[in-house]
Amino acid sequence: MSASLDVVVLGEALIDVVITSAGAAERPGGSPANVAVALGRLGRAAALVARVADDDRGQVLRDWLTASGVDVHTAGDPVRTATARAMIDERGDATYDFDIDWTLPSPVGIPGARIFHTGSVAATLVPGADEVRAAAQRARATALVSYDPNIRPALTGGVLDARARVESLVALSDVVKASAEDAEWLYPGVAPVDVARGWVASGAGLAVITNGDAGSFGVTASATVDIPAVATRVVDTVGAGDTFMGTLLDGILDLAGDTAELRAAVRSLDDSTLSSLLRRAAAAAAITVGREGMDPPTREDLQLSAAPKESA
Repeated sequence: MSASLDVVVLGEALIDVVITSAGAAERPGGSPANVAVALGRLGRAAALVARVADDDRGQVLRDWLTASGVDVHTAGDPVRTATARAMIDERGDATYDFDIDWTLPSPVGIPGARIFHTGSVAATLVPGADEVRAAAQRARATALVSYDPNIRPALTGGVLDARARVESLVALSDVVKASAEDAEWLYPGVAPVDVARGWVASGAGLAVITNGDAGSFGVTASATVDIPAVATRVVDTVGAGDTFMGTLLDGILDLAGDTAELRAAVRSLDDSTLSSLLRRAAAAAAITVGREGMDPPTREDLQLSAAPKESA
C-alpha cells in the first residue's frame, strides 16, 4: 500500500458511558480511536478503520473524529455502535465493561500510511483479532508498525491467550507502548523494564512503559531512558495513555522519511532523542488528564505548555 497518510489506525471506536458519583454521561472513545484523535489534533493526516454503525452513537463518533481531522473508514456492516461503561473512581481512574462486536472482513481494507497502529480490544477480541494481526503483517512491507496492548481483562479470554496474542504482535512491531499495569497483568512479578527488554529482544525496535505519576521509560537494543511524569492536576485519566501514544508517534514521524529510514531511526535512537520524544509525549498526556474526558492537546497547546513561564 502506498503511503498517502501519516498514520492509519485499525481498532475499535465506541461510546464510553462514563459513570461518576455525579451521574452518567456518554462520550466518544475507544483506545485506537483516541490515538487517531490525538494525532489529528497535532495536525497529522490520520485515518481510523473501525466498526462504526449507522446509528445515533455512530454519528457522534464520526462527528468527533472528523472534527479532529480523522478520516473514518467503516469495516464491515455493524448493526450497532459499540459501548463501554467507564466507571470513574474518586482518584479519576477508570474501569470498563464492554458491549462490542469485533468482526472484520478478511482482508480488511487499510489505506496506505507511513505508520500502521493498532492495539487494545481490537488486538485481542476474536474473531477480529486474527485479522488485525494479519493486517499488521501485511502493513510491515510499507509502514512502520506500532502497537499498544492496552489490556482489557474482561475481553481477553485469559492471561495465557492474551499473552500469546500480545507477543505475536510485539514480534511484528517497531514501536510498542504499554502501561505498567498491562505489563504486570501479562507477566506477574516481572519488573516492567524486563518486560520491555524482552519485547525488544523478540523484535520490537522501541518498547515504552508508562506508569502514571511515576513517569515512563523507553528501551531500545542499546538505550534505556527514564523520565518523570509532568506534575498536573488530575481531572480524569481517560485517554492519557492514548494521548501519550499518539504524541510519541507524531514525534517519531519527524525522525526520517521513508519506511526503511524511519524503522532504522527508531531502532537506533540515542538517549537524548528518546528522552525528548518521551518528555513531549508525557507533556501531552499531562494536558489530557487535566481536562474532562478525551480532549488531547493541539500542536499549539503543546508549544504553549513548553514555553518558559514569565515571572509574576
